[in-house]
Amino acid sequence: MSKISKFFKGGGSAASKGRGGPSPQEALARLRETEEMLSKKQEYLETRIERELAAARQHGTKNRRAALQALKRKKRYEKQLSQIDGTLSTIEFQREALENSHTNTEVLKNMGYAAQAMKKVHENMDLNKIDDLMQDITEQQDVAQEISEAISNRAGFGDEFDEDELMAELEELEQEEMNKRMGDVRLPSVPSTSLPSRPGKLFACHFKQNWLVTFIQSSTRKRVEDEDDMKQLAAWAS
Repeated sequence: MSKISKFFKGGGSAASKGRGGPSPQEALARLRETEEMLSKKQEYLETRIERELAAARQHGTKNRRAALQALKRKKRYEKQLSQIDGTLSTIEFQREALENSHTNTEVLKNMGYAAQAMKKVHENMDLNKIDDLMQDITEQQDVAQEISEAISNRAGFGDEFDEDELMAELEELEQEEMNKRMGDVRLPSVPSTSLPSRPGKLFACHFKQNWLVTFIQSSTRKRVEDEDDMKQLAAWAS
């Protein structure tokens, strides 16, 4: 008995009949078998078409009747081949639809299984307890943040001293140091020689001016040095 006759006579297993219908796997297997059978039928018809076409060419004008009979058989084979092509397209569409349906069924089945597992997991969970737990976690995070900030702050050693008193004491030290530096300043001596009365007035004026500039420059350098010392002292005290 051929495969196609088995297909149309319902050569299914007893188990599938007892269940009232084949399973998707069994139906897909049948469709693949049918596709394989029709594909072999296609190859057979294509071979017969080539043979009849070769026979028609061979007879040609020598035996027109034989040539026409060969062409008629070729036409019948081509018609059967066209019908098989349409049948294969229909079977392929049905197989793809069945495969998609089977896939969707399996997906839904697994999703339902996962939903049941999730429901079982959530049975022992209390939303009130979860809220309390999250609140405790938030509070502990705040405490940890406060501890970190307290540890990272620089310890204020020596902050108990009054800064105003320290600044007043520093100013006294600066004043004492300034007075001491000013007491050590030595002014240049005035020349003891007498200057000419009239012709040398310009020279005497120029000499006094130079002496005054020298004195000012010396005092300025001294004041700059004193300011630098006071800055260093203030930096040391702070």
